[in-house]
Amino acid sequence: MTASNGNAFAHAPDEPPTILYIGHHESQRQTPVSVELIQNAQYAGYDLISAPITKPHFQSRVLTTLREHVDALATKGSKHVPMPLISPLTPLDTDFAPAETNLSLIAVTSSWIDLASSDPLIAHVSRQVLNLEIAYAAFCGISNVIVQGPVSNRGTAQYARSVREALGLGPYIQLQILLPMTGELEEGPDGTHLGELARSEYLEGDFEDDGEFELYESWEIWNSIRQLCEYNTRLSIALELPRQLPSATLQSRWFSEPVRLLNLPRTSFLRNAKGFPVLSKPHQQYLTRFLRLRTAPWVLLSDVGTIPEPACQSIQQVATMEPTPAEAAANPKQPEDPIGHLRYMRHLQQTQPPRPMIERFGQGYQDYLQSPLQPLTDNLESITYEVFEKDPVKYDSYQQACVLALKDLREKLGKDREINVAVVGAGRGPLMTGALRASKQTGIKVRCWAVEKNLNAYVHLQRKAATEELWRLWGTPVTVVKSDMRAWSGPVLPDGTIGKVDILISELLGSFADNELSPECLDGIQHVLNPDHGVSIPQSYTAHFTPIAAPRLYSDILGRSSTDLNMTVAEKWDLPYVVLLHQYDDLALQQQTVATDSPLPEIKEAWEFSHPIAPEILEQAKARAGGGVGTGGWVGGDGSNEHNFRSCVLRFKCQNRGVCHGLGGYFESVLYAQSADNEQAKKVELSTNPLTMDQKSQDMISWFPIFFPLKTPIHVPDGGELEVSMWRQTDDRKVWYEWVVELFETEEIRIDGGEDGASEIRTRRKRLGSSELHSSRKNGCLM
Repeated sequence: MTASNGNAFAHAPDEPPTILYIGHHESQRQTPVSVELIQNAQYAGYDLISAPITKPHFQSRVLTTLREHVDALATKGSKHVPMPLISPLTPLDTDFAPAETNLSLIAVTSSWIDLASSDPLIAHVSRQVLNLEIAYAAFCGISNVIVQGPVSNRGTAQYARSVREALGLGPYIQLQILLPMTGELEEGPDGTHLGELARSEYLEGDFEDDGEFELYESWEIWNSIRQLCEYNTRLSIALELPRQLPSATLQSRWFSEPVRLLNLPRTSFLRNAKGFPVLSKPHQQYLTRFLRLRTAPWVLLSDVGTIPEPACQSIQQVATMEPTPAEAAANPKQPEDPIGHLRYMRHLQQTQPPRPMIERFGQGYQDYLQSPLQPLTDNLESITYEVFEKDPVKYDSYQQACVLALKDLREKLGKDREINVAVVGAGRGPLMTGALRASKQTGIKVRCWAVEKNLNAYVHLQRKAATEELWRLWGTPVTVVKSDMRAWSGPVLPDGTIGKVDILISELLGSFADNELSPECLDGIQHVLNPDHGVSIPQSYTAHFTPIAAPRLYSDILGRSSTDLNMTVAEKWDLPYVVLLHQYDDLALQQQTVATDSPLPEIKEAWEFSHPIAPEILEQAKARAGGGVGTGGWVGGDGSNEHNFRSCVLRFKCQNRGVCHGLGGYFESVLYAQSADNEQAKKVELSTNPLTMDQKSQDMISWFPIFFPLKTPIHVPDGGELEVSMWRQTDDRKVWYEWVVELFETEEIRIDGGEDGASEIRTRRKRLGSSELHSSRKNGCLM
């Protein structure tokens, strides 16, 4: 592929370009693949073309060898005849040769072999053919090879073993397994299929094919192959899209998988009223999902016609010459366009809908695993603060929360009372700016303190207090305090006394709400908050999670060495990761939405924290820390932070089979809620929960979700139930999480009755398996 290919079409300035590589595939390509053919394809507007590695001559030679071996067996017997050997390729067997233009080729292995055959002779020959073809393609510098998948789930392990072996034939070879979303592939084998030659004695145990395909059968075949190949990153899917897409749940499942190539045969297209090839709306929407991936799959147009000669105008030339509606109506019979399908795909590429705000902001971060921040122990860089400050939704919400809090306090304290406002963990000052804007908006006078432990940010805050007009709103500049918030004694008032804070503002939330130690920090500063009417913004926050299939994330963690994360290989599975989840599948769906076009995930609440907390709880914690009462925590320390321990046990019903690779975590937060006694009470909330985010804080970009991985993925059957146990642990020095996922199945049993002979049906839960107990204790957040 040349640098100019991919046809990146520009969108709005903040929109990433839509890049789409399109290839041309002929299942019965007659024209030898040459430099001229590749140039013709690129002139027409294609980026890639496919080509069979071997020619019919090779197939004939293999069949001859096979027949000779069968004849020898009949004459001499199996004890005297060695297994047949397929001799190396010859120039008569292949058109391939090393060349720079091979970068634009996708090699295709022979579709007539049967790697999954129950006949050891057929399997042996098929494996040799596959290895010869892939080894030669790798020698020629071709990195992408399509291998046709097995036709049924019979012999999948044997097939996967052959694929795993083939992956070792070249360090740069990328194999794409061609599979249908469901049912059969559109393209059949070329000529005699070796599976038809399997000997009868090896077919006796095979089940009869009833012609019916189970909905998830093709996905299960892929899952078995990928598992036996240990999630090899050089193994992916060439997914064939049918004319009618399956259910939304199966579409989502395939979307979560490593699809490298989307195969669109001619039958996938419809014809519009003018006779032009088009895709249905569901196909267009599904393609859009893939095009929004960080690395979008290629599209292969299969059997849509031959590559036109250079005399035909290229797509770039005719893109602006399509007939107007009036011209099309005047000339309804248009000649067949040799690149009509290609032109239509470029049209879709140019007219992609705008991406959501979170995707525009997070471009490049999709499914990119990051370790959570530890702002208590680390001083953040200015660029990190700057990224947070690009989120207008969050800071606008904080400002509106301040407006409500100021109005409520004025009602309680009177119009003449100055409101003391402190922003703790002030960073570069955006929350303080929002509080001052709220004061200006309401006309309620405030006196402000900005508390920050980062000595570098402290310099920046002092400059803002000295130079920015807003930070001197009521004549007195914002007081900047260099201190860990937990060590701050409180605001120094004009008369020299230490007073109390009326509104305490913080943004200490992490991706799981409490994972950056917001509870511990706000506990430590609660002594400065007015005990009678003091307001904490936020007032509360809840953690939520759901089980997900995320093979891309699992593969990423699996391939990481100890040096990547500065921890042992075992510990990498015990660390929650911050990640912009994109290519994944929710395993548990809300029952009432399963059959809809947009099923909703079942996301459940783990636990909640509220502020300020009861003084009695803090008094007991202080007493335990000082040795005054029953000291000694469950997991170490004196137990002074045990009131921030949390745990939960949640159950999730999985309607369809799948693989659980971990848990996707989110949070919701109430910044400020007016009293329910007020008939017009308002509430300002934040949310990263996909179920409530649009309602509470649409387009907020400050937080990515969190991912709790499983070292050993759990295979879930249809109707299986996942039970997740999670703990937020502490030893008074740090906080960490522990999690375990168990699999259950509900079965019905008949209980025979007594003398009357009556019986009843009861259900019971049967435990099918469990993950390891994961613990992030060694990498917990330090207090």
